[in-house]
Amino acid sequence: MQKVIGLITCNYSAKATSPLTEYRPISSLPFLGRYRLVDFALSNLVNAGIRTVGMVMPYNYRSIIDHVESGKDWDLDRKNGGLFVLPGSAFGTSRTGARFLLRDLVHNKVFFTRSTSDYVIFSSANFVFNMDFNELYRAHVESGADITVLTASAPRADEDVVAFNVEGSRVTGVHNGVNFGDAAFLDTFIMSRQLLLDMFDWYAPTDYLDLFEAMAGDFGRVNVQTYNFGGYVAPIFNKKEYFSANMDFLDPAVSDEVFPVDRFIKTKAHDTPPAKFEIGSRVQNSRISSGSRIYGTVCDSVLGRGVIVEAGATVRNSVVMQGCIIKSGARVENAIVDRNNTVPAGTELRGTPDDVLVKEKSRD
Repeated sequence: MQKVIGLITCNYSAKATSPLTEYRPISSLPFLGRYRLVDFALSNLVNAGIRTVGMVMPYNYRSIIDHVESGKDWDLDRKNGGLFVLPGSAFGTSRTGARFLLRDLVHNKVFFTRSTSDYVIFSSANFVFNMDFNELYRAHVESGADITVLTASAPRADEDVVAFNVEGSRVTGVHNGVNFGDAAFLDTFIMSRQLLLDMFDWYAPTDYLDLFEAMAGDFGRVNVQTYNFGGYVAPIFNKKEYFSANMDFLDPAVSDEVFPVDRFIKTKAHDTPPAKFEIGSRVQNSRISSGSRIYGTVCDSVLGRGVIVEAGATVRNSVVMQGCIIKSGARVENAIVDRNNTVPAGTELRGTPDDVLVKEKSRD
């Protein structure tokens, strides 16, 4: 993989607004208590042996920079290659969920021209999955395709996921929104660096479009092949998908698949003590992160670092992020509690399984 560089676009969110992404991009959303969503894209690249990775930043980039820093925790703080923080442009006129805006790529042309690598793997940070990208690389080289896109069979309808029209394994068209069984684009693809540079010239008049939108009339001359991924995948574009993905990992089978011992998902290191379960506490089918102290009851939930659940408090079927305190007698159910919140004693935060309540991040 010395012939490959990586690029992650972090500056796109979903169409629907949410308190979870009011002050941060989706790519830096905390996930499973100890990760951020961008960790999966970064780890997939690094685990494949890629040592040069660019990250296109959104305007509200502070939380991402705070998390990735120099890339040390992903072995990207190096003299040759490493992590490159790249500026994102103003959004184009695309309204179809573009994640690879040509203008973003063209404005960072120097990242590609200074490289001597033959190929580029692109990824967004909106999908949770763990894959060996060496497989994608080999499939691309062996097929002789111009571009190989990573796809999966859509398990449900989703207006934010891009779908390809496919004949055999060749892409003939693209549209936004998938239905059950469609070839869903996992926002990951590989192409030659030289072809990318050529496309900058081909599509210069339409640089306000997504790369695949600009190519819409050229699938006859550009050979775009699909590579199907059959493992666990979770798109994260709204609060319902975010909550559902967190809950999926309470199933040991899902957790074992996405976190194999030979392909870790790397994240920023935190020097915090293990979680402590006090006498009288009750915890069932939950993921409790380091630094947390549990005195009360936690069931079917995901807790971030440093969460305190006081005696008499109950957390059920919920995601509670870092630094929250659930006071005695409080009840949290079917909810997402963002970082640094204190739920007062006797308070009840309750949503429904179909409409999860979101308590926005504390700004104090």
